[in-house]
Amino acid sequence: MYEELLETVSLFRDLSPRELTWLGDACRERDYAPREYIQRQGSTSAIGLLIVLEGSVLLSRNDDSGTTERELGQLGAGAILGEQALLEDTPATETITAERTDPSAALPIWDFRMTLRDFPDLAIHLIANLGQRLRQSET
Repeated sequence: MYEELLETVSLFRDLSPRELTWLGDACRERDYAPREYIQRQGSTSAIGLLIVLEGSVLLSRNDDSGTTERELGQLGAGAILGEQALLEDTPATETITAERTDPSAALPIWDFRMTLRDFPDLAIHLIANLGQRLRQSET
């Protein structure tokens, strides 16, 4: 169901249709209420990958002192956030807030990692993809 959207994520771009299906099966659709925090900056429990299916989300970030919140922008349907969160256990760098009650799809970190355990060929393919991206960034 989410395979076509996942294919647009640079991390997953070179995956086979079967591998995209495995990841698509791990996605979970969720509705967020208006002004509901989807993720807060600094949170160590990042949601993982978020795909905005309808509606929009607002991105914001606190300054270094943590006292002033600055809006970074609004993202609508088709926006994909959190690709890096799937790979790293680092605090969230921004706050994501729902603007309307519309569905989004999430590929939670724990489901992503469980899928990699269940399908080791997928993990090997992603490692090769990351190696290629790293090599390209060094040139």
